[in-house]
Amino acid sequence: MLERIHLAVVREIERTGSMTAAADVLFLTQSALSHTVKKIEQQLGTPVWTREGRSLRLTQAGDYLLALANRVLPQLEHAEQVIQQYARGQRGALRIGMECHPCYQWLLKVVSPYLAEWPDVDVDVKQKFQFGGIGALFAYEIDLLVTPDPLRRPGLLFEPVFDYEQVLVVARDHALAGQSFVTPQRLSEEVLITYPVEIERLDIYNQFLLPAGCMPKKHKVIETTDIMLQMVESGRGVAALPGWLVEEYADKVAVSPVRLGRRGIAKQIFLGMRESDAGIDFLKAFVQLARESDWQARPVKPGRKGARTRTVRQAV
Repeated sequence: MLERIHLAVVREIERTGSMTAAADVLFLTQSALSHTVKKIEQQLGTPVWTREGRSLRLTQAGDYLLALANRVLPQLEHAEQVIQQYARGQRGALRIGMECHPCYQWLLKVVSPYLAEWPDVDVDVKQKFQFGGIGALFAYEIDLLVTPDPLRRPGLLFEPVFDYEQVLVVARDHALAGQSFVTPQRLSEEVLITYPVEIERLDIYNQFLLPAGCMPKKHKVIETTDIMLQMVESGRGVAALPGWLVEEYADKVAVSPVRLGRRGIAKQIFLGMRESDAGIDFLKAFVQLARESDWQARPVKPGRKGARTRTVRQAV
């Protein structure tokens, strides 16, 4: 059977020009190399070298093995380097699952510098996990889960990466624009626009409306943030979104944030992972970059009616 050491012996004898020099490169004694040369020819059933005094010259079979060695050995050596990088956490593919509809814009701001810092790590973002990310982590379909609602399970670790405030978004000419906060009862007069997520998982319902026994006048669902904000701007309804996302769109649509209740709704974005992967360098680096991204908490300031003021990102 042809083995890697056979190819290495053929390559080094031809490259160095002598058995002695090849033995030094291969960390073998000269007698051990001579034994290996004989064993190669016995196993292959054909001469690989012809002896000309103290020198060896490759036969036709030897030339074929040399060409094979020059083609295969560099690939194997490169593969070993890659595997070592995997073992040290320096190379791989980072698969990110999304359980947060509006977080894609935030994620892009983290992915860009991450790819620059980790050129040997590919990033793949999977947005199909609305609230099935926990199963995807356990099934090794993803490596990180972006979620505002971590479900603690044995074997999983959730790292908070930034705080934000969930706010009500209204048109700049809406009656609520400029108000310091809105009550649950006031929303009974409004059309509420949300992402297509179960009511039980929507913060504006489970942390604001339902505890007060209130419901909006009507509930509409829209999948895309851009269309949702266009609907709000045109007076078709109001929406509950992260404050930082509202700021991202502040120069694109005429909308204003309003605090939900006197104290607001404080939230966090978490990155979930398997505990067994927590020590992987390129995964830890992504978490660190996410924490250092420019999304620091600041208080919500309502915009004036008709004014194109910058809104704010987060609050506690």
